[in-house]
Amino acid sequence: MRKIQSENLAQLLNQLRFTPVKKRQKQLAEAEKLLKIIEPDKEYPFEFVNFKITGFVPKSTRISEVIKGIQLAEDLRIFIGKLSNQIAEPVSSQKENIYSTEELAEKTKVSTKTINRWRHKGLAARRYIYNDGQKRFGFSESDVERFSQIHPELKIKAGNFKRLSTEEKKKIIKMAAELAQTALSRHQIIRQIRTRIGRSHETIRYTLINHDKANPEKAIFGTGKGAIDSERQAEIYRLHKQGAETDELIRRFGRSKSSIYRIINRRRAKMLSAMKIEYISSDEFLEEDALQKILSKQKSMKNEKFVELKGSLVEYLRQLRNVRLLNRQQEFELFRRYNFLKFLADSKRHKEKMQDMKGRELKRIENYLAEAEKIKRKIIESNMLLVVNIARKHVREQSMLMDLISEGNVSLMKAIEKFDYTKGFRFSTFASWVITKDFARKIPLEIEMRQKSEALQDVETDRRITAGADFAAIEQARASLVEVIKNELDEREQYIILNHFGLLTTGIKKNKKTLVQIGEHLKLSKERVRQLELAAIQKLRQRLSIEQFELLTE
Repeated sequence: MRKIQSENLAQLLNQLRFTPVKKRQKQLAEAEKLLKIIEPDKEYPFEFVNFKITGFVPKSTRISEVIKGIQLAEDLRIFIGKLSNQIAEPVSSQKENIYSTEELAEKTKVSTKTINRWRHKGLAARRYIYNDGQKRFGFSESDVERFSQIHPELKIKAGNFKRLSTEEKKKIIKMAAELAQTALSRHQIIRQIRTRIGRSHETIRYTLINHDKANPEKAIFGTGKGAIDSERQAEIYRLHKQGAETDELIRRFGRSKSSIYRIINRRRAKMLSAMKIEYISSDEFLEEDALQKILSKQKSMKNEKFVELKGSLVEYLRQLRNVRLLNRQQEFELFRRYNFLKFLADSKRHKEKMQDMKGRELKRIENYLAEAEKIKRKIIESNMLLVVNIARKHVREQSMLMDLISEGNVSLMKAIEKFDYTKGFRFSTFASWVITKDFARKIPLEIEMRQKSEALQDVETDRRITAGADFAAIEQARASLVEVIKNELDEREQYIILNHFGLLTTGIKKNKKTLVQIGEHLKLSKERVRQLELAAIQKLRQRLSIEQFELLTE
């Protein structure tokens, strides 16, 4: 399915994921009503669109977006499809007849391709759950009748296209099978058949695609022929990361085993190529025996078990008693190994073209980064008690201690990335300075924001006027950060990070939600939200540059 072009409408859809089902059903119906009145040659402000769907005008949007009618209609079709997919209802529970695309094509004596063209003309479609348990687009009888009354000429015109008979389909398949034995490409074969029988290119192409899907053992062009769009490639990679078996992906997407591996490896290469890998460099990394000297004598952390910090403040502190602190030599070796592993990963991806790398080479880079991430977790764990001690000195209310500890843990992660272990200083000294500096900045800012929110709003307005270039740079960085978050985190983690750090709103001022507010919305305790947030930040840290991380946590 295509993406919604309007960022504001896409954000609205994302926000609706966490609203009650009944409310989403109502908003879905309103979106369908809006689609019916959109005129292609007119322009519509997003405030109007938001009001028609939700019933209220948004407090702030992306620079008062105005959407052309033709684009809005397409975006609304996608919006309706995705929203109805979230709350899809069984066909059997509907009060009127619901036709699938194939059933409607049969009823109106047109092709399924024509039905899709009608959707672009305004025929309303929702996703429903059919008897086989699959979600597919469906058309209510009342919507079909209303559409035929508004566009009687389309039905007459479409009816002039004769559907392929069973004999014609067999003839096309037979001709294609014969031509496939030659050196002709798929496109050339379809063109020759089109010339011989006088049917359209798309009719022949879909006939052959449907045959190959239904008969993979007798597929004319073989499994996995033809291009696959970027959206489906992303879906294959996402399912692979979630643990889907290769055989399952082959069946689901109709591709060969080699094609599935090629798609996955290309996406892996793309992700690794775009990743910000930053480290503290050292001359010894360039020595010939660096690999042997730095890595071989060090114990791998592949099976290392880490303390799972969770529960209330008392439980949190009790579990920290089991954490082993690092001495100077252990600290040095961990930071040395941590930065060297990232150096190896970064060097490896620049020695040859990422897109040409074999799977085993990509795996090597991923292993370097995974091992580095384990070391970072060990360093974080060993310094969490330091965060607690510093937080206690700065806390004004005991109830705020866990919030301050969470902030301090984020500062600790930042300190790990910036610490230059080659200078011989203890990390605890540097980390204490970074955490204290962040506390000194965040705590007064929080108090000031609480007391002077209106004054701050005026100040931010002035800053938007006087700092246009900086605003554009911030917005670009924010958009990049949000994209990483959506790629790396699940829906619940996305909601927590985007709302707690105010990334759903644009501009210099961020509208943040507290952990309590987020917990109420997700029906989770404040402590559980904090645990999920810390886990999400740890996931993101490997993918973000220092600048992006600072933008996230500022």
